[in-house]
Amino acid sequence: MSLKNNVLHILELNKGANISGQELADMLCVSRTAVWKAINSLKQEGYLIDATSNKGYSLSFSSDVMSSEGINLYLNDEYKNIPITVYKSLASTNTEAKINAMNNAVHGTVIISEEQTKGRGRFGRDFFSPSESGIYMSIILKPNLNIADSVLITTATAVAVCNAIDNFTDEKPQIKWVNDIYIENKKVCGILTEAVTDFESGGIESVIVGIGVNVKTKEQEFPGELQNIAGSIFHSDENFCIRNQLAAEIINNVLSICKELGNKKFLEIYKERSLILGEYILYNKNNEWLEAFALDIDEYGGLIIINKEGQKETLHSGEVSIKKVK
Repeated sequence: MSLKNNVLHILELNKGANISGQELADMLCVSRTAVWKAINSLKQEGYLIDATSNKGYSLSFSSDVMSSEGINLYLNDEYKNIPITVYKSLASTNTEAKINAMNNAVHGTVIISEEQTKGRGRFGRDFFSPSESGIYMSIILKPNLNIADSVLITTATAVAVCNAIDNFTDEKPQIKWVNDIYIENKKVCGILTEAVTDFESGGIESVIVGIGVNVKTKEQEFPGELQNIAGSIFHSDENFCIRNQLAAEIINNVLSICKELGNKKFLEIYKERSLILGEYILYNKNNEWLEAFALDIDEYGGLIIINKEGQKETLHSGEVSIKKVK
């Protein structure tokens, strides 16, 4: 790591506590001037670092800049060595992750950006990704799965994100099939899963799981067309500085649950959190809205419905959109 990253790592480990410039210099075997330059560089990047005479430097609890050092503190021991790269801005974390995957990135590699200028959702829709208020990340997975089972990764990720959010709020997140997470009937998270295939074998080489979470975006900051649809996990004026911790919890959960995709235990949690099971819905098929009853989720994550002819039908990810009948 660079000197700046080493300084940040120490400050993150001791967030809120004072560490003198001499202590930092001694720990890192550099001069106090080098430490001072690293601190100033971090301040320019947006880190809230207090400098007090005769006390030293302290990373404020109000500092919520995302960093690999900040995330790593909260990762399970088995995931401490996964590569995490944090950018100030990217067009799309999934696009960057695909490039990394094609360059042999290891399982668990994480790409994060403070903002996305061309964030993507399903069906080519834009995903609003403003700076400093959300978590926009992609995780590269290398599961040993066939194509049929790989669609379960989206389902498992939705459960993983809900479980992570549970640790930070009393609000119970629910899942709108197949990949949207809602709190109080507003979308707070979207998931976009994309496969990287091996051209020779035709099998799945990697799966890119893109996760966009609105952590503290204020209602008035969303575009007008989204204000009645999108929401955030936190929506008060209080400054919730937990993005690194929440990102780590999501990563822990995704990597852990994807190790056990085969037993499909997460499907029961997925059903329990469903926003639409047991409801009459509208689904879009071949550009036509049709009414049906949402009956169940099958073992592959497909939505089992009873259509208006009274027949059972299974809908699969990628071919429908769901709108709950009002």
